[in-house]
Amino acid sequence: MKRVFITGADRGIGFALCRCFLENGWQVFAGRFMKEWNELETLKKEYGQRLSMINLDVGSQESVSQAASEVERQTDYIDMLVNCAGIFRNGSSETTVNCLNINTVGPIRMVEAFLPLMKQGEKRLCFFSSEAASITLAHRKGDVSYCVSKTCLNMAVRLMFERLKPQGYKFRLYHPGWVRTYMSGQKSTVGNFEPEETAAVAYEQFISDRDWEDVLILSDVSNEIWPF
Repeated sequence: MKRVFITGADRGIGFALCRCFLENGWQVFAGRFMKEWNELETLKKEYGQRLSMINLDVGSQESVSQAASEVERQTDYIDMLVNCAGIFRNGSSETTVNCLNINTVGPIRMVEAFLPLMKQGEKRLCFFSSEAASITLAHRKGDVSYCVSKTCLNMAVRLMFERLKPQGYKFRLYHPGWVRTYMSGQKSTVGNFEPEETAAVAYEQFISDRDWEDVLILSDVSNEIWPF
């Protein structure tokens, strides 16, 4: 049975991805940030031991380390790490720091903590980015905190790619589109996609092999490629 760890699994795209992987027979380790949010409990009732809920705050090194230790206690390896957790904030320098901590440093923490668990698996690292991260196609006049954090994520992933590709790791960098999700704290009423729609595309891109794994691309919900 293949095994995946998903951050930001409480709701939105992360939760929808949990369902996709479970429906297709995977063992899912779900990074859970909000204990009071009970949607994961409904999946647990349906899928039993194939879903493990792991307390996780990607903004905390201690929490990430504890999550990795808990997963190691339950399994010898994982095949895939999906970095889905993210926030949308904008305005002051403080909000920029918060966005960088969650959207950029969070995935870095996760990769560093979980690499020892991935040596025996399929070695696939997946990251949620955005068109907002593209310097070449930058068009927004605001959203500085979010855009900067995602652009920094892209560079971090590029550097990971150069370092880990020779060791057999494969990378997926995904732009989910404009999704009616919870990144600002409440579910958005505007957007082009529901979380379940973009999660279904993400799942297929994450699990599918490519003939050109030696090239890092940013692909989107329409299977188009973005410059970054």
